Amino acid sequence: QVIEIWNIVFMQYNRKADGSLEPLPMHVIDTGMGFERLVRMLQDKHSNYDTDIFQPIIKEIETISGKKYGFTTPTGENGEGKDEQEKIDIAMRVCADHLRAVAFSIADGQLPSNAKAGYVIRRILRRAVRYAYTFLGQKQAFMYKLVNVLVEQMGAAFPELPAQQELITRVMKEEEDSFLRTLEKGINLLNGDMDELKAHGETQLDGVSAFRLFDTYGFPLDLTELICRENGYTVDAAGFDEEMKKQKERARNAAAVENGDWEVLQEGDQNFVGYDYTEYECHILRYRKVTQKKNSFYELVLDNTPFYGEMGGQVGDKGVLVSENETIQVIDTKRENNQSIHIVKELPKDVNADFMACVDIESREGSAANHTATHLLDYCLKQVLGDHVEQKGSYVDKDTLRFDFSHFQKVTDEELR
Repeated sequence: QVIEIWNIVFMQYNRKADGSLEPLPMHVIDTGMGFERLVRMLQDKHSNYDTDIFQPIIKEIETISGKKYGFTTPTGENGEGKDEQEKIDIAMRVCADHLRAVAFSIADGQLPSNAKAGYVIRRILRRAVRYAYTFLGQKQAFMYKLVNVLVEQMGAAFPELPAQQELITRVMKEEEDSFLRTLEKGINLLNGDMDELKAHGETQLDGVSAFRLFDTYGFPLDLTELICRENGYTVDAAGFDEEMKKQKERARNAAAVENGDWEVLQEGDQNFVGYDYTEYECHILRYRKVTQKKNSFYELVLDNTPFYGEMGGQVGDKGVLVSENETIQVIDTKRENNQSIHIVKELPKDVNADFMACVDIESREGSAANHTATHLLDYCLKQVLGDHVEQKGSYVDKDTLRFDFSHFQKVTDEELR
């Protein structure tokens, strides 16, 4: 007999910042039971997966895989991973459970990605794919085939599922196909590593090897740990973290910038006049020397400037600073602390001179036009590919535009046209 203890919490007070307790307007009891546990109790089942919430999905997995769900004891009892049928059962449960998490997340607008919440979705799906690959014999994408059953089962209660069914299916298939292209190579590599461990009588996979699996084959650390644990090995998580730290440090060093101190010539704030003028009289308020990748240049802050600093993907203005005795090329303009920072290769001979700041009009107008085009492109992509498309970055200058966006597969030539 399986006895499960639930924590029942009686919520009566709101604890304030000073530690005092304030009575709630309504008292609440939280049983921690949840929908699945409630159904399990009402249907008198030993497992959530034996209820009619999961059984239609599991039966579809049986049909597709040709494997039979054996209703074995819960995970962890009688030696997890020792019995072949139990491995099949666990794999089916993982796939059924993860299907719901991924499908609902995509329906809510969260696509798999390499960052933040999107990475959580990607990891959940990849974990299910690995179970299906190893224990259910699914060498091709198969999770997406279960979406129909989920929609039939829960579509009436959650109308966003049938509304987004095509998107959910396409996203999951593309994600599965992408991971399966590297999964076999990664598993073979990991199997080789584990064979080496066995040959040398060792039981822990080193962090360097685990990081290589992550960096090259997209294996999250928890997936590598799971596969190793199934085979009686552990993973040096601290070593993995150290390799991750080294990679981040290399990236930081590549982008390292050495800034000199600001030399203040005049006190005051900058006045941007670029919406109305492309030429304007000005003076240098302050400047500093900057070194990046062994190249040095200078940053200038002007009291009045028509120069637009790089923002919203649009490159900063170029142009010249003209005084009575010299002309200084402005090669770029950045945006920092809500002001335009003018980049020049060399300082004016007389930094206190009166200057005329002159924007390269042809470059400005070309960049502005291409910036407008990115907004038009954003609209078109949503019309053709779907409302799930989101801008992820852009680059705009006078000659070109680049528009980065999220989509779950390669855009076809027909869609581009």
